[in-house]
Amino acid sequence: MESRRIIHVDMDAFYASVEQRDKPELKGKPVIVAGSPDSRGVVSAASYEARKFGVHSAMPASQAHRLCPNGVFLPVRMSRYVEVSRQIREIFHRYTPDVEPLSVDEAFLDVTDCIQLFGSVETIGQRIKDDIKSETDLVASVGIAENKFLAKLASDLDKPDGFVVITPENMRATLDPLDIRRIWGIGKVTAKSLHNAGIQTVQQLRKTVPSALKRILGNQAEHILALANGIDNRPVESDTQAKSISSEQTFATDIADKETLLSILLTQLEEVAQRLRTEGLQGRTVTLKIRYGNFKTLTRSVTLDQPTDITQTLWQQAKKLFLKWHKASGGALRLLGVGVSGLSAEGSGQGMLFEDPQDKKQKNLDSAFDEVRKKYGDGSLKRGH
Repeated sequence: MESRRIIHVDMDAFYASVEQRDKPELKGKPVIVAGSPDSRGVVSAASYEARKFGVHSAMPASQAHRLCPNGVFLPVRMSRYVEVSRQIREIFHRYTPDVEPLSVDEAFLDVTDCIQLFGSVETIGQRIKDDIKSETDLVASVGIAENKFLAKLASDLDKPDGFVVITPENMRATLDPLDIRRIWGIGKVTAKSLHNAGIQTVQQLRKTVPSALKRILGNQAEHILALANGIDNRPVESDTQAKSISSEQTFATDIADKETLLSILLTQLEEVAQRLRTEGLQGRTVTLKIRYGNFKTLTRSVTLDQPTDITQTLWQQAKKLFLKWHKASGGALRLLGVGVSGLSAEGSGQGMLFEDPQDKKQKNLDSAFDEVRKKYGDGSLKRGH
């Protein structure tokens, strides 16, 4: 099989960078996108200036304020970030139709069939990076490789403003010294088990006898060993054939607090709903994704009778799924996410003969929310969870 040319583009401190770009007086200052530090909110993004103080995403805003009392706390402006994200995605589509967005601030691009048009994969990657900078005044880190795992890994190796290429020739030298936590599927608990077995680096992992690895990793052993060898056969799934729109977040430290998790989930759901409306789409199935510290991952879904893009309708279902999970088991989470699938163009479904007055009211409310928050920030209007 012919090797692929994959680019992973990851916007650096995206929310905070948009705020600094829109408000030039904030450049060079520690910007924390989280709303008021007096609230129960959590950090959605932190500029690199704020990260020097130990501030990171999903941290309680109050804790971020203790670490960085001089930080500039700003509300989330999701509509603005979605708007800028669309600009960036338009740049991607100049170079390839095969774009797989992972969120508003990162995407995979398969440019294998575009080399003859635009030059080498390195040339395309640099042009995309330059276009983003010149047209949006934002900085992206770019990773290039022959598969998705390596490309995403590459984009994270030299942040911010990174440009890293992993080739078959330098792959082993790049991977081997890395900590095993760089491998997808190895969380804190799994890493501790591997460390106890004397396995600290990717090279040590790669050289471990498969049978010994299986005793530690169970059914994940084969998959993780493949990644340690730089093997990942997943294709880039074009957003023109998008099966779902989702938002998820991996936390720096596991989070168990119910109210904090609900606050994060609501922010994610609002992002998803806003992206649906921006793309002119509706969805029928709401899926909750949770991952524990030991990397055990669960999904819970519910399917509606009719497709919708109404925030409140989608939130009711997402919250119901979360509360059912929390009551049954709960626990500290490494990752939380929500997605909407079963997508169709707005108004393309059979629909009901008469629109529910409550739905019409919620649609008008969403429209008003979108406009106000676009202008004044997401913190200007808050939904209770």
